[in-house]
Amino acid sequence: MQTRNPLLDEFAKLTTGAMGLAQAAGEEAKTAFRSGADRMAADLDLVRRDEFDALKAEIAALRAEVAALKSPVKTAKKPATGTSTGRVPPQDAAG
Repeated sequence: MQTRNPLLDEFAKLTTGAMGLAQAAGEEAKTAFRSGADRMAADLDLVRRDEFDALKAEIAALRAEVAALKSPVKTAKKPATGTSTGRVPPQDAAG
């Protein structure tokens, strides 16, 4: 045997409405926060992670190229005239 109490029915409707309103307000706050964070990131000129990694790899390749260009070139140099070891008499064991 069920009885309908109009006071309890109204209270249930009120709490259901309040919960729906609170949920909607939470979603609205989350959306506003994300929008503000996106706007702030755009204002600060922040880069995305994939762009940062690509630039980092490019810089590493350029540094390796610069290091290779700065290293001394290994070529056979001709000795200056008069420094040939063929004219110097060999040293004996006494020195």
